[in-house]
Amino acid sequence: MLKDKLKKYTLILASGSPRRQQFFKDLDLDFEIRLKEIEEVYPPELKAVEITDYLAELKANAFEGQLNPNEILITSDTIVWHKEKALGKPKNAQEAFEMIKSMSDNTHEVFTSVCFKTDSASTLINDVTKVTFKDLSDEAILYYIENYKPYDKAGAYGIQEWFGFMAVTKVEGSYTNVMGLPTAKVYEYLSTLV
Repeated sequence: MLKDKLKKYTLILASGSPRRQQFFKDLDLDFEIRLKEIEEVYPPELKAVEITDYLAELKANAFEGQLNPNEILITSDTIVWHKEKALGKPKNAQEAFEMIKSMSDNTHEVFTSVCFKTDSASTLINDVTKVTFKDLSDEAILYYIENYKPYDKAGAYGIQEWFGFMAVTKVEGSYTNVMGLPTAKVYEYLSTLV
């Protein structure tokens, strides 16, 4: 399959996210991990997918001039977009509570952008998924934050956890996109390289 076809390339995943790393393992792709500290700041006028596109490219550009001809660097960024605002990773329990409360009984969008960079070019792809939450009690939100501590997750929730099973009533689009990587689109793009 694709793993064999990509043998002449080295895939480099520039992500510390255990979920993204697991996706690459589950896609049966060989890869290595290279990380760089990047300050994830974007111009305030950017909206929705413009933000994730910008940040995915920013992360890739940190490797400029450091890639060998057979290497494909993969960077990505995910945000939750709700009420014309990007919801990143919450700094504390109060912020997590406010984020989840604002999405209760509502639909929000999750954007992920993925940048594929070689020594000579870069390509950007992105995806959007609409997620609907049921009307959530304060008690349920507090229970989730206390027991699952979702501080490493955009929008303060993980769809693959207790919260997602309990709160999500509808998903329109890629489920894995909500977890941080539109796996079908990534696989499809990598398939075009061989």
